[in-house]
Amino acid sequence: MNAIEVSNVKKSFKIYYDKGRTLKEKILYADRNKYEKREVLSGISFYVKKGEAVGLIGQNGCGKSTTLKLLTRIIYPDAGTVKLNGRVSSLLELGAGFHPDMSGRENIYINASIFGLSRKEIDRKMGDIIGFSELEEFIDNPVRTYSSGMYMRLAFSVAINVDADILLIDEILAVGDVNFQAKCFRKMQEIKNKGTSIVLVSHSMEQMEQICDRGIWLHKGKIRMEGTTKEIGREYLRYMGVEAGDVCADNERAEERFGTGEARFQLVRSRNLQGEETTVYRSGEPIQFDLEYKVYHELKYAVFGLSIFRSDGIRCYGTNTRVDGIPAYHLVRDGKISIIFDDMRLLPAKYDIDVCIEKEENDFADYQSHLNAFEVVSEEKDIGVMKMPHNWKMTEETS
Repeated sequence: MNAIEVSNVKKSFKIYYDKGRTLKEKILYADRNKYEKREVLSGISFYVKKGEAVGLIGQNGCGKSTTLKLLTRIIYPDAGTVKLNGRVSSLLELGAGFHPDMSGRENIYINASIFGLSRKEIDRKMGDIIGFSELEEFIDNPVRTYSSGMYMRLAFSVAINVDADILLIDEILAVGDVNFQAKCFRKMQEIKNKGTSIVLVSHSMEQMEQICDRGIWLHKGKIRMEGTTKEIGREYLRYMGVEAGDVCADNERAEERFGTGEARFQLVRSRNLQGEETTVYRSGEPIQFDLEYKVYHELKYAVFGLSIFRSDGIRCYGTNTRVDGIPAYHLVRDGKISIIFDDMRLLPAKYDIDVCIEKEENDFADYQSHLNAFEVVSEEKDIGVMKMPHNWKMTEETS
């Protein structure tokens, strides 16, 4: 049984040009009540399996948030059906369901009860909620004194502790520090593994690829593409690059490079322990990737990222400087950044890499894919993506 089934859903809104606010205005200025009917969703259909995480991505106004509001039954479709199986928890707007004059503790009771928990259930989970939010010092203060990051901590802590079957999240994880974001994603992965279905709306491909099994690209109220987050990400970034008018050099294929161009990679190469450039490495051997870049315009918030893909498109590993806890770089001059893997345990196969320079708003100054093809060789017969250190131990029963 699917956790979510959306079938041929349509949704429109009335957009008033100059609507009268009072009864007097409505009578005296009846012609002000003119409006246009704007269709936000044009017959979309998709499903989410139990324990599956699906990401919705697309430009502003494409219908992502409207879709989540339909799933939470805040609004209802004009046509089509939305079926959900199980308890739903959602994070749609920062601070939604919180009373500013009440304390964090009181708001936990209110918010959790909205999600369907009884007083006893909330009392039992109160410690876990406060502990996860890391707001012990402030939990009895009015939430109007909280920062946006503290709001997000409290809201997320409630939402993920209500034992929901379905979790809906709309862009809220853009708020908060790097460490808490990482903690949130670990928790989301944990509850996903326990069978909770997740629908995540985000403009960040990095967030989607960390948690989602599948992606759905919404474009002008319709589903433009469904597939793996890798496939969706590449097509979406390619489209956004074309829409922004980015121009690649003549010798570059358009689908391999996107970005707004404040800084761009000039040379990407890999080297072995001896410093030699090579395309063949042994499993377990160190490998260093050097990324040389050129700065065309000052970039105040730059994050460098690298992912390794097997030739069949499987992402074997990905990281960036933000995930590794390194503060964002302020790029003014050309330079080079290197990433060293001391013990590359990839199993024999052919690989290539994606590299990027990410900007503050989850946009890319430069994104290049299918670079530096290399091969890993080994006499090992393990199967999978990488070799995991392990030991076998047998214990025989005594007669």
